[in-house]
Amino acid sequence: MKILLVVLMLSDVAFAQAPARQGYLSELFAGPARGRTTWIDSLDAWRVHCKDSLHYDGRAYDTPSWVRRNFIFVLVMAQDRFLYNPLSGRYTVGRYLDDLRRRYGGIDAVLIWPQYPNIGIDDRNQFDWLAGMPGGLPGVKEMVGDFHRRGVKVFFPVMIWDEGTRPYDGSLPAAFIKELKAIGADGMNGDTMGGVPRAWRAAGDSLRYPVVLQPEWAIGDLKMIEWNLNSWGYYWTGDNMRSAWYPYMPGVSVSKWLEPRHQVNVSNRWATDRTDDLQYAFFNGQGYNTWENVWGIFNGVTPRDGEAIRRIASIYRRYPDAWSSLDWQPHIPVLQHGIFASAFPSKRYTLYTFVNRDSADRSGRQLRLPYVPGLHYFDLWNNTALRPSRYKDSVVLEFTIEGRGYGAVLATSGEVPAVGAAPRSLGSFSSTWTPLPQTIVRTGTTPRVVQPPPGMVRIPAAKRYAFVSEGVMLEGGDLPAANGIQHPWQTQPAKSLTHTMDIPSFYIDVYPVTNAQFQRFMEATHYHPRDSHNFLKDWRGGHYPDGWADKPVTWVSIEDARAYATWAHKRLPHEWEWTYAAQGTDGRAYPWGNDRDSTKVPATDRGRRISPPYAVTAFPGGASPFGVRDLVGNVWQWTDEYRDAHTRAAVLKGGSRYLPKGDYYKGQSPTGWYFPPVTDVLHYGRYLLLSPGEDRSATVGFRCVKDR
Repeated sequence: MKILLVVLMLSDVAFAQAPARQGYLSELFAGPARGRTTWIDSLDAWRVHCKDSLHYDGRAYDTPSWVRRNFIFVLVMAQDRFLYNPLSGRYTVGRYLDDLRRRYGGIDAVLIWPQYPNIGIDDRNQFDWLAGMPGGLPGVKEMVGDFHRRGVKVFFPVMIWDEGTRPYDGSLPAAFIKELKAIGADGMNGDTMGGVPRAWRAAGDSLRYPVVLQPEWAIGDLKMIEWNLNSWGYYWTGDNMRSAWYPYMPGVSVSKWLEPRHQVNVSNRWATDRTDDLQYAFFNGQGYNTWENVWGIFNGVTPRDGEAIRRIASIYRRYPDAWSSLDWQPHIPVLQHGIFASAFPSKRYTLYTFVNRDSADRSGRQLRLPYVPGLHYFDLWNNTALRPSRYKDSVVLEFTIEGRGYGAVLATSGEVPAVGAAPRSLGSFSSTWTPLPQTIVRTGTTPRVVQPPPGMVRIPAAKRYAFVSEGVMLEGGDLPAANGIQHPWQTQPAKSLTHTMDIPSFYIDVYPVTNAQFQRFMEATHYHPRDSHNFLKDWRGGHYPDGWADKPVTWVSIEDARAYATWAHKRLPHEWEWTYAAQGTDGRAYPWGNDRDSTKVPATDRGRRISPPYAVTAFPGGASPFGVRDLVGNVWQWTDEYRDAHTRAAVLKGGSRYLPKGDYYKGQSPTGWYFPPVTDVLHYGRYLLLSPGEDRSATVGFRCVKDR
């Protein structure tokens, strides 16, 4: 009998409504609609019946115990500038962790994310992106060691959907866990997975390296909780993350109720106010995913939420055994409206967590408990001892829980904490969310000339040019701001814009820079980048392959392209210059007009191993009104770079002919989760930058401009 049917048989227990995402099981039981006794009895009956029908075996939770203490977890992009310094070429784990400790008390585990959303720009598979991180696998292993020395466990993700790029040898579980073992990682996150299958646990056992398995979504087959020791909790409800809402009465975690030792880290990556998520986590005694760098878009924790995370984490870490209690009790009776509480008993003490779902403060009588001689009570949230009022066989505790706030009480017959200074109210911390500002990397100017240099064409000045810039990023639409790029005239980043502007006259290369031209640069300068990983990867012995002279040079980073441009007394184009040179003044979508014409661009390459680009002269019919050629559909082309405090990203124009096979996702892209394609001159790709070696690609070249 399916577990969902078992639940529905229990008349007093129903799943709270959950977002319709990929058919996964709802993650929460609704709270008691009528009497709590009937409700909790039915929950108990469900758990017994569920474990019996599943033949549940929880021995995997006996070790490792650190999973149960993975309270504050975070996903960080490998490209985060706090984690890696591209100028020094070194990982800066200390700087990254110190920043988190300062802002919200630090983390217990980290998921380092090197692949998505760049994967699919060429045929590199997920193993290539991991191995291509600075320093290769030895450098990654050293970086993992830096986290371990600070007491932080390390996860890496697996893209189960990566079936369109370069094939890998053997089974995915065995190959991936072997790589995790090589770098000393502790856990694996199953991207888009609603439960990591047992084959992954078996692969870890066979390699004598049983990493902690952590699916992204709710575990649909509850049997999988046996070997999935950790998961994320997407507890909001609604049609999408933008319209997310939470029921007023907190729900009870299905996974936590079945197996209290299972650690869920509540996650809501686009939330700018994290109160609901944190309250649901604290009510259930669960961890939290403080995810801020979301695919290179920074959704920073506000000071108010940061202080709440700090206090919750401090309580969790001070009393780590309580939260996996097999006897935890949700929705214990309380004395005030809008307050909801849970009890977490351990051998030596009991912890009570409270959340105030109303905006008004609640002071006075909060909780009535049976009288137990010798028991002491301490308000952990407000850092003060409690003096209960005795009423026959019970005691009543009085304290304050501020609006949309939290409370925590320790009941113990042992030593109580020392009373300290009263903490600031959460309301005194700012809850205002603001996007992180970006700046463009200035390219300077070039020596001015009157006549077009060889191989370049003059682009006349434009008055009131309607510059259209449309990003093709798959994600970020759920965040009200910060997605995309922040052009110099904008006040915050945006995915799309139309901007009327004047553009001075300039010269632009008729074609992208070719292998032959780049060879002359190499011979003249003896250029050798400090980070040479993947540099001119398709060349051999310092020379491009036979017949490739007129093909656009690729496997060059934006730094390599700038070095060439400087040698040639040129620079890389701004996005708006590239678009204007490709489009002219009539707003056309393609260099030749408004209709796509397959005879003017290379055919799409859908193979798992990429084929080389065409010669830049292969499609003369694709020229723009100004005579600029090979603009779309052969190779992406570097233009501007934008930076904020955490992320560097380049604007790529023109698209390439490579398009790995994948499934549709929300109808947005025929490549599913891979780097989205561009076929016209209006759209751009936002390519996250980590290091020159990782950034170089088989599909990215460049052309230059010169000031007039």
